[in-house]
Amino acid sequence: MAAGAGDGTVGKALDVLDQVASFGRPVRFSDLLATSPYPKATLYRHLQALTHQGMLSFDPDRQAYSLGMRLVRLAHVAWTQSSLGPVARPHLDALSSQVGETVHLAQLDHGQVLYVDKRNATRPIEMYSEAGKVGPAYCTGVGKAMLAYLDPAELDAVLVQQSYHRFTPHTLTDADALRADLREIRARGYGFDREEHEPGIICVALPILTRRGRVLGAVSVTSSTARTDLFALEALVPVIRPVAERIAMEAEDWRFPEETAQTMKAGE
Repeated sequence: MAAGAGDGTVGKALDVLDQVASFGRPVRFSDLLATSPYPKATLYRHLQALTHQGMLSFDPDRQAYSLGMRLVRLAHVAWTQSSLGPVARPHLDALSSQVGETVHLAQLDHGQVLYVDKRNATRPIEMYSEAGKVGPAYCTGVGKAMLAYLDPAELDAVLVQQSYHRFTPHTLTDADALRADLREIRARGYGFDREEHEPGIICVALPILTRRGRVLGAVSVTSSTARTDLFALEALVPVIRPVAERIAMEAEDWRFPEETAQTMKAGE
């Protein structure tokens, strides 16, 4: 993600950090320079600063940069304080055991889907999603389930960020088609992935909402067309809905205790 106009040095350094992370392996300066929007001197300066701060590590033998251990510590804190993961874990375990299919927990991250946690099916299926991976919001069940419940201004901002790349013949490739699908999702309370991101992969997804309707995340049950269909997945909605509601309630009570108390008091 390119730094915003007001983000200055910090924004550029975070761009470089994201760029290193995108390779998924230790990466040389020449490879970074080839894909960086910044001049050689600027890129090198940010790499040095990030390395000195422990956000990156540098292997002098391989002449390569990789993510630093300071990020591991920060990621652990973020998982505990900001993600739904710790609260949702036992509920995902129970849902996975009950349905026997792949279960995903996701949150929105700058207009994209961040897969926070995952439980594999009894018979695992190979698919893109893994905990910690980022995927598109416009063509995934969890992504659309969250987009459908954003307020209009948030939704407008997020839709501009979508790439609308056609992954499969079923992918929605423009904002108008997506908006129509999101209206249907909001009307019925859950969304589908109809092989929109990966051929043969389908899912049903429900939003995780606060008492005031603010989006916290989404939970889905995913399978393949080789062993089930959308009708069978839709039949699981009564099983998934209370899981999403319990995660939302526990997350809200834990993260926003004062706000929760005020909301409950106002409703008395």
